Amino acid sequence: MDIQPIKVTVRELTDGFEDNDENGVLGYGGKLDIRPPYQREFIYEPKERDAVIDTLIKDYPLNIMYWSVKEDGTFEVIDGQQRTISISQFVEGDFAFNDRYFHNLQKDEKEQILNYELTVYLCSGTDTEKLEWFKTINIAGKILTDQELLNAVYSGSWVSDAKRYFSKTGCPAYAIGSRYIVGKPIRQDYLKTAIKWISDDAIKQYMAQHQHEPNANELWLYFQSVINWIKAVFPKYRPEMKGVQWGFLYNKYYKQNFDSKKLEEEITLLMQDEDVTNKKGIYTYVLTRKEKHLSLRAFTDNQKREAYEKQEGICVKCGEKFEFHEMEGDHVIAWSQGGKTTADNCQMLCKEDNNRKSGK
Repeated sequence: MDIQPIKVTVRELTDGFEDNDENGVLGYGGKLDIRPPYQREFIYEPKERDAVIDTLIKDYPLNIMYWSVKEDGTFEVIDGQQRTISISQFVEGDFAFNDRYFHNLQKDEKEQILNYELTVYLCSGTDTEKLEWFKTINIAGKILTDQELLNAVYSGSWVSDAKRYFSKTGCPAYAIGSRYIVGKPIRQDYLKTAIKWISDDAIKQYMAQHQHEPNANELWLYFQSVINWIKAVFPKYRPEMKGVQWGFLYNKYYKQNFDSKKLEEEITLLMQDEDVTNKKGIYTYVLTRKEKHLSLRAFTDNQKREAYEKQEGICVKCGEKFEFHEMEGDHVIAWSQGGKTTADNCQMLCKEDNNRKSGK
């Protein structure tokens, strides 16, 4: 990787600035691709954007930016997209700083900003070298998420199309799945979730396999199928449904014909059961029947000590005597059969017998 420093004024940087959304963002007289395919969307919060403008106005040094040199002599941003867009949007009049737009400034104030010199490093090398450099220098500022890094590594037609569905504020995936998915589309949380589900957690392999495909139709159609299945099986929405790993459940159970009415009746009872401490896990439980998803309330130390003393330390299964710390509390009447986590339903088993009974 060959790296050469240059100075670029704000006037030069913002010359010909164009934000064409899906078709890219250009600057520097049309010679700078500000948002290449592997770059993320604009994610700066207002306070971060304002900090950039404040730096220019005070004539403080701004962090170094990195551009890669393309074969045709034009450039693309490796690092500095957020700062570049913040500067360009302010000069274009898209937002105000301290209640003043760029056009409200005095002539000398405008000139001071336009003549401000940015330090830019021009980087020449192979695509692989540029991507590795991109990952290395982006450890500062807004740290890249794992999925943003993967988008860089596997950039191409597939990622570009997938981002159209999953990576924009108010994107189609957000419109239909925001009640079920945790995170922000713009930080690639929706895209990561969808790929994780369709690939059974083999995200890298899936992206490598599909990198050069012309579109992400398969992923988008799959995501819609998952959301439609959730709504059909669980028509009554509750906040606890957000963040459930629905895709994995869909992959395993979408062919089964569930009785939504009976499931809802059971869910209502489980939501009221004080022994169920993980209400979100109820949805996974009613499909898998694995009690571990419910995080059932455990017996207190006092309850276990009371049962231990009554049994004189003898395991009710094997009949052997144990120290208190060698035993565990167990439901006399199983929770699944209506037994509660109360003192009168507690018995002490040695760890081996308890593990055997619970199938651990």
